[in-house]
Amino acid sequence: MSGISAKDRAEGSESNTYDVAVIGYGPTGVTAANLLGAMGLRVVVLERDAEVFARARAISTDEEVVRVWQRVGLAERLKRDMLAERPLDFVDARGRAFISAHPTPRGHGHPPQMFIYQPALEQVLREGVARYPNVEVLLRHECLRLRQDADGVELTVVGTADDSVRRLRAAYVIAADGGSSLTRAQLNVGYEGRTYEDRWVVIDTKMLKPWPDHDRLRFRCDPDRPAVDCPTPLGHHRFEFPILSGDDETYLTTDEAIYSMVARYGIGRDQIRILRATVYSHHVRFAARFRVGRVFLAGDAAHAMPPWIGQGMAAGVRDVANLCWKLDAVLRGELPESLLDSYEAERKPHVKEITQRAVFVGRIITERRSAVARVRDSVLPVVNRVPRFSQWLQDSNWIPIAHYADGFHARPRTKATGHQIPQPWVTTPDGSRARLDDALDGRWMLLHGGLPAPRPAWEHLGIPSLRVTTAGSRPAGGTLVDDDGVLLPWMAKRRATTLVLRPDGYVYAAAPAGAELPPPPAGFTPSARKSASLTR
Repeated sequence: MSGISAKDRAEGSESNTYDVAVIGYGPTGVTAANLLGAMGLRVVVLERDAEVFARARAISTDEEVVRVWQRVGLAERLKRDMLAERPLDFVDARGRAFISAHPTPRGHGHPPQMFIYQPALEQVLREGVARYPNVEVLLRHECLRLRQDADGVELTVVGTADDSVRRLRAAYVIAADGGSSLTRAQLNVGYEGRTYEDRWVVIDTKMLKPWPDHDRLRFRCDPDRPAVDCPTPLGHHRFEFPILSGDDETYLTTDEAIYSMVARYGIGRDQIRILRATVYSHHVRFAARFRVGRVFLAGDAAHAMPPWIGQGMAAGVRDVANLCWKLDAVLRGELPESLLDSYEAERKPHVKEITQRAVFVGRIITERRSAVARVRDSVLPVVNRVPRFSQWLQDSNWIPIAHYADGFHARPRTKATGHQIPQPWVTTPDGSRARLDDALDGRWMLLHGGLPAPRPAWEHLGIPSLRVTTAGSRPAGGTLVDDDGVLLPWMAKRRATTLVLRPDGYVYAAAPAGAELPPPPAGFTPSARKSASLTR
């Protein structure tokens, strides 16, 4: 096992020694703390601020991200504070929609798109961390220095309230300390890319009186002044406006300027209360490396993208969902440390693809040339009537599905390898009904439909196996009933009769009927364990 000893973990005898240190307690860091806490690892979280950041930055998330939060039992609680099933319009200068979309589910078991109020979301996630006595949270503490050696990382930490200094030690570090990451700077890792010239005023308001279609997301593609007009939950509403050449940036953040800008959309002073207005710049940045020895960059510390498709926060959550189970496997001695190299190999290509899509959508929204905007406004409604293009919009395919072409999976590849399996409702062997991930409980698992592929090496390791049966089948030992009729068609489409699933639900290996499964990864020694989650 890499890291602290099993004895120290059980007894907590080394008060300043941890399996993982998480730097930063925003959405990425707090998700990592929940995941690692549920795995039973000893974790310390360092956060320089005393409270949840009050500004609502991210405004939406998607079903795949909520599926991650489902792993730690928080999905249903979080969804209570979200707005789901809201349409999306791209509208011209006169407010007429030239593209409309209503995202459809991709099979993760949750609504495809949900609007959030980030401070409330982070508070619920922090309350989730409080369930785990193995996670220590140090607010108003900042990491001033990192020093790595062969066995771990020493962190010099200062308490910002009293200037106290202490030294902590962790086997690994996740740096989720934002786009201006001090950790990344200490590691001398470049943050390559560009910052856009336009700066934007981001305005958080409280809705006092609703107005027509207040619950629709509108990208107002007005060449004179583009805007984002977005419903957010808990009675809030978000507006975003660019600061144009000749504008007084300070004035645009005043109530007078804000009321004047929203009045263009028929919204009066009596309908909203302005809570705060902040100026942001849009960035496209990627860290040159996501891993430096025992330190891993995640979220905005690793990458930054424009906000147009609402994937900045989501990308950070995906980062730690990919990384945390791997850290757990290495710390428990189940897989060699080389597994951790797959983090960047799997995450960086997907983040880059999403960023490219965000830039493309942003160009549609922010087009300032009137002649080009007129062509856009007249051509896109016609193209939108073409079935394939319309379906592309409705399926939200501007957000690419995470698929790992490289990384930690078996070879030879199949059509299923590197894909995340969908999540239907299933009936478990004891007859209870559950979402698939809850039934699998974050374990390595063999799933097969029909005659399973030969798998002696996997059976030798004791990897459990479940047969997927059709909807309406009777529950039985060793089976999962595919209540929604999703799993078996998904497997058939990819010509896979047997799947090997990683703990994160991605397919490590697959085989068609009669073919033998690829062997387990080198050095794989799974240990018997009981989930440490307090939610199951």
